[in-house]
Amino acid sequence: MISYKHFSFDLWLTLIKSHPSFKQERNRFFFDNFNQKNKSLEEVTQIFRQVDLMCNAINEKTGNNLEAEEMYLMVISAMNDHTYAFHDIDLKGLYDEMEQLVFKYLPVIYCSNTSDALSRLKDGDNTLSLLSNTAFIKGRTLREVLKRLNIHDLFDFQLYSDEVGMSKPNKELFQLMIRTVEANRKEEMLNLKEIIHVGDNIKADIEGGSIAGISTLLINSNNKTILSLFN
Repeated sequence: MISYKHFSFDLWLTLIKSHPSFKQERNRFFFDNFNQKNKSLEEVTQIFRQVDLMCNAINEKTGNNLEAEEMYLMVISAMNDHTYAFHDIDLKGLYDEMEQLVFKYLPVIYCSNTSDALSRLKDGDNTLSLLSNTAFIKGRTLREVLKRLNIHDLFDFQLYSDEVGMSKPNKELFQLMIRTVEANRKEEMLNLKEIIHVGDNIKADIEGGSIAGISTLLINSNNKTILSLFN
């Protein structure tokens, strides 16, 4: 049976995934509003994908965090062959538009077992938390998303890369999580192997957690699901 006392979870593609229409509508918004070079919608979609992959790789390499606004500016720049005048862009207004789009096309729970599994893990003396790298969507938005998905209160705390300025697999980020676990458990000193981090990314989640000395579990990107925690 379960031998862990604290369960740390990645968020995207571990517990939730994008609404099928969100990226389409987001790409359409940029196509309609920032497209001075008349790129096709397909080209805009590809640019978003390239910026997402590039920034994720940079964050994993440096252990730091590129802000959502910076990533949106990279998209706009690439769409316009790096000639767009950034001073005309209302960054706060742009992010607010994207946030409302997230709420309109709300992310969905990853699978039918996810919510029940989290509730079962929460029973007794166990504590749960989130440790998530962010990209185009900020931690402030994701907190509200989890409230609307009715899983926010299952977590004792949530750590997002944009809020702490560090990204997985940065060892310091995992150590921050460990210290926060101890604070939430009234300074109870856990054996590191009593803490498990669960995620879908081998480098960010598994390598990062292993370097920090805690237990890890890879799910969803392999043949295992969240139910593997109960085996």
